[in-house]
Amino acid sequence: MSKQLFLLAEKIKSLRDGAGLTQSELSRTLGLTRSSVNAWEMGLSVPSTQYVVELAKTFKVSTDYLLGMEAGATIPVNGLSQKQISVLVDMIRCFQTEE
Repeated sequence: MSKQLFLLAEKIKSLRDGAGLTQSELSRTLGLTRSSVNAWEMGLSVPSTQYVVELAKTFKVSTDYLLGMEAGATIPVNGLSQKQISVLVDMIRCFQTEE
């Protein structure tokens, strides 16, 4: 398995686990079989472009993140005040400087 395929497989599994979803639940959300999700997570196949986009929407990350093109994820800030967004940005910066 190539390194990029392994990274995509790991990200899908990690995001699914982090969201508290089973493979069956994710497959129902995407309208496909559990074995398809399992194959992605095992690195046996890769999701089509359509499903990369759907996975990104489902987990609120960018397609670039899923495909290993960037290290970050997105955080939806809809409905937050500018002050609340500013606090979140400050917290992220705080975590980034801790080592």
